[in-house]
Amino acid sequence: MQFAIQREVLLKPLQQVINVVERRQTMPVLSNLLVVVDADGLSITGSDSEVEMIARAAVAEGAQAGDTTLPARKLFEIVRALPDGAQLKFELSGDRMTLRAGRSRFTLSTLPADDFPASDALDVEVRVSLPEASLRELIERTAFAMAQQDVRFYLNGLLFDLEAEQLRCVATDGHRLALCEAALDTGVAARRQLILPRKGVLELQRLFEGEDRSVMLEVGRSHLRVRREDVTFTSKLIDGRFPDYTAVIPIGVDKEARMEREVFKAALQRAAILSNEKYRGVKLEFSPNQLRIVAHNPEQEEAVEEIEAQTSIGQLAVGFNVVYLLEAINSLRDETVVMSLRDANSSALVQEGSNDRSRHVVMPMRL
Repeated sequence: MQFAIQREVLLKPLQQVINVVERRQTMPVLSNLLVVVDADGLSITGSDSEVEMIARAAVAEGAQAGDTTLPARKLFEIVRALPDGAQLKFELSGDRMTLRAGRSRFTLSTLPADDFPASDALDVEVRVSLPEASLRELIERTAFAMAQQDVRFYLNGLLFDLEAEQLRCVATDGHRLALCEAALDTGVAARRQLILPRKGVLELQRLFEGEDRSVMLEVGRSHLRVRREDVTFTSKLIDGRFPDYTAVIPIGVDKEARMEREVFKAALQRAAILSNEKYRGVKLEFSPNQLRIVAHNPEQEEAVEEIEAQTSIGQLAVGFNVVYLLEAINSLRDETVVMSLRDANSSALVQEGSNDRSRHVVMPMRL
């Protein structure tokens, strides 16, 4: 096995797969990357047995086919440290891989490619496509609300809800909920819900490059695969039932306030400085055409912010975690934020002024 490749051409697929590889592995071979050269070029696979990433690149002519595994971190650090424009030459001899670049030479130990766990053949039950930009937006607008190490394991991930010609992503940690939806290029015959675990969500986010192209989602019984021309991502799914998120979205919220997003965000950020560092609570006091934001802390310090709001709410005061409010507002794109409430004890519905494609629910807190 031998091949030649430009440093920059190799660095990109390495960057795509390196984060999948855990520093501490139960299987030594999972600290390595599976490197395969065949008629289609070079493919590099990283896996932690839960998430797998395969990235592809072209190699120079004259390559000899073969496969092996190379230490992931060492290979990545070497390639990253080599100068721009360097031509890299790899040659496998026995259980050693020699990498030459100019006057530099590195000899790396290998493990047999047969030891690398083969990815399960995915029995595709549902296959849909959508623009990469749409999938990126769905995840960016919702992933922050995922739970972290919650005993309710099904909350430690992101729900993909496929229905008709729409994909809806939903995340909740029990205190707030984020939802966003987008149209599919190809629809589904029957509704399908699946929960992608937290690590899979974060790795998928790293792949997005913002280019105008489609990605293919392939759903199996226990796996989700995302295909793009240069990379294939596969993750096991969380085996659990996501709560009925539609029941969490408040109904009968007849009290509505519209604020300029940037003004509202800046006022919350300033008030947060003097909020209780443990509970992070702020009180929103609504009155006709005005919103008052008040924060206190144990040192008896106080912050008060007053901003204009398009509202006819008479008098209403509700406490919220300021971090949850800010994260919801940060995920919105519209210039106007609409906050809808029913009373001082109900959840708030936060969404954009021009559409309801993205919705956020924030539970109230007692202050």
